[in-house]
Amino acid sequence: MGNLTFDTLKDLAAKGEVDTVLVALVDMQGRLMGKRFHVTNFIDHSHAETHCCNYLLATDLVMSTPEGFASTSWETGYGDYVLRPDLSTMRHVPWLDKTVLVLGDVLDHHTHEPVSHSPRAMLKKQIARLDALGFDAMMATELEFFLFEGDYRSLQKEKYANLVPLNGHNEDYCLFQTTKEESFLQPLRNHLVGAGIPVECTKGEAEVGQQELNIRYADALACADHHTISKQAVKEIAYQQGFSASFLPKWSADKVGSSSHVHMSLWKDGSPAFYDKDAKLGMSQMMQHFMAGLIAYAPDITYFFAPYINSYKRFAKGTFAPTKTVWSVDNRTAGFRLCGDGTKGIRVECRIGGSDLNPYLAQAVLLAAGLKGIEEKLPLQEPTMGDVYEDANVTEIPRTLRAATRTLRNSAMLREALGDDVVDHYTRAAEWEQEEYDKVVTDWEINRGFERA
Repeated sequence: MGNLTFDTLKDLAAKGEVDTVLVALVDMQGRLMGKRFHVTNFIDHSHAETHCCNYLLATDLVMSTPEGFASTSWETGYGDYVLRPDLSTMRHVPWLDKTVLVLGDVLDHHTHEPVSHSPRAMLKKQIARLDALGFDAMMATELEFFLFEGDYRSLQKEKYANLVPLNGHNEDYCLFQTTKEESFLQPLRNHLVGAGIPVECTKGEAEVGQQELNIRYADALACADHHTISKQAVKEIAYQQGFSASFLPKWSADKVGSSSHVHMSLWKDGSPAFYDKDAKLGMSQMMQHFMAGLIAYAPDITYFFAPYINSYKRFAKGTFAPTKTVWSVDNRTAGFRLCGDGTKGIRVECRIGGSDLNPYLAQAVLLAAGLKGIEEKLPLQEPTMGDVYEDANVTEIPRTLRAATRTLRNSAMLREALGDDVVDHYTRAAEWEQEEYDKVVTDWEINRGFERA
């Protein structure tokens, strides 16, 4: 999965070519959290394990310490987790000098068992369920983001009041427009390939200053690792060049938002299990059940595609962001798009997720929903045709965080697949986000009502 072995790291350290090792866990928000080790300490000691505060998996975007989590609290003293480096993920970080990164798994300090609500553990659990049935999940994600003039600290000091996209035009597929950002995009592609991440391409997206990074498909865990490291790279390389990259799904009411589409297929014994050359559209019976599960349980799992208040501002007619939980053939207005019909490359693309999703969580619940469809042998309805935005006879995606929290809390499917403790943990995270927002008085309220109320 990475591009370094432990023995190679020793050789590089001896030559003075590596002096820093980043050991990182993936938090609930999909960010890399961890420590910077001197390479000699890592080789001698910390390659086996290190430790971190258990609040790292019970906090929010701004690192608050919310009440109500069963896993940790002020009452229990916020103890430690074990962070065990997964040496198979070790890789160069070419955009940082003499630096190597390794991802770690989060373990209980006393039992050394995986922490059930840690994102990597959640995805691994669903991968194990597939493995028991003889399947491998192959997945790919698309990362959309905006580039802005000015560095992060300058924009923060201005309270993000005067955001100016780096490019002044819609640059969807436009090679001339993206040439303007090639001083950023070319190093991004090359550095990620140097880190062992199979980048396919970058392209302009359908809004002013919007970019997309595409990474070649891989097994589910590697896909999530690639996504997370790439997101970190986008921000760090932007910072190095004096401007800012944002994965906020909807930064302006009059701009199209940013998504993170997830492509998925199941394989068995090295062959695509979704493909049946004799079936309609090339969809195997198993694929039909899997897709039916995705559609049936889409409301249950929406929180993991849209975890914040802002996430739901993206769902709007005519923006390529879906609003309905249906499937269609190569139709970008549907929540689920069938791609590659009639070929061995047949797959399903989930278009619901925003650019702020945690890929481990999103992939885990997609696999859980698809597996439930297989177990229940759910029938797949005929594809929806035409403009799905205008179809009033199909199920809506939950349109607010409050609604998605309710479907998450009440999901029997997710409680069976993930465990009650995990569902309760993320339900509390969703509730906290809503509670924090509900306390805020916005500029919109003041402007609307200060004089006229």
